[in-house]
Amino acid sequence: MNNLIKEIIEIKKRKNITILAHNYQMPVIQDVADFTGDSLELARKAAEVDSKIIAFCGVRFMAETAKILNPDRLVLLPAFDAGCPLADMAKVEDIIEMKKKNPDAYVVSYVNTSAEVKSVSDVCCTSSNAAIVINNIPSERVIFLPDKNLGYFVQKTCPGKKLILWDGYCFIHRMFTIDDIKRSRQKYPDAEILVHPECNPEIQDNADFVLSTSGMLKRPGISKAKTFIIGTEEGLIYRMKKENPDKEFFSLGTNKICLDMKKTTPELLISCMKNESNEIILQEDIMKKARASVEAMIKFT
Repeated sequence: MNNLIKEIIEIKKRKNITILAHNYQMPVIQDVADFTGDSLELARKAAEVDSKIIAFCGVRFMAETAKILNPDRLVLLPAFDAGCPLADMAKVEDIIEMKKKNPDAYVVSYVNTSAEVKSVSDVCCTSSNAAIVINNIPSERVIFLPDKNLGYFVQKTCPGKKLILWDGYCFIHRMFTIDDIKRSRQKYPDAEILVHPECNPEIQDNADFVLSTSGMLKRPGISKAKTFIIGTEEGLIYRMKKENPDKEFFSLGTNKICLDMKKTTPELLISCMKNESNEIILQEDIMKKARASVEAMIKFT
């Protein structure tokens, strides 16, 4: 493994490649990355570096977002078949039909969507800024897609808006159960339970805090608690432990693993960088329209 790490570092230095890794990537990939974060943080970080080549260690919609915001850069996806079932639940033709039925509604798409879906959306959002975005749009009615559980969270925080929720969900986050919470409270009575807003409503309602991954990363630094139970993909816990060595972190129930997020291996990363392969290519018109929805989000926030 050490030889693989050395090779990754050598290639990225020689070719001036920036490696971006999502918080859910395996530890070795997080460790060799230049920047680790959520999908939007990384896409924006890509615009700040001087590298012409970006190796995005994540899933496809994330690399697409990086390309949308950085059209002149070469964006590579090492695990080219790494997708997101949640993103696949929103189809352009269905959104167009929904817009016809609700012509006065704004279409707000979670960043966990394809470039094509972003191109027919009015504005994008992330789990950390969804409420801010929706409170700032001029329409009272909102078509919110694709995650209905994030929609539930946003509706609670934006009572003045009427959300029309898409019937989508994250397979990983809906695996958490009330029994997981009960057992965690019994075993760690002084711990804070932090869950992601993609979790089912009953999980959100029984947790201590409902936070995005960036919110979870910040929480230990401002909390007096010494122990935290984390309700999201297990990859985040590695970073939380690394940044807070004096505190304890445990998964809510058994570790929940996104297999698509774990497809990126050192070997794939090396091959991708060596050959400059697995390039993200988007149609110019799709990219332009999608960029408008992403930039609208940035403007609102």
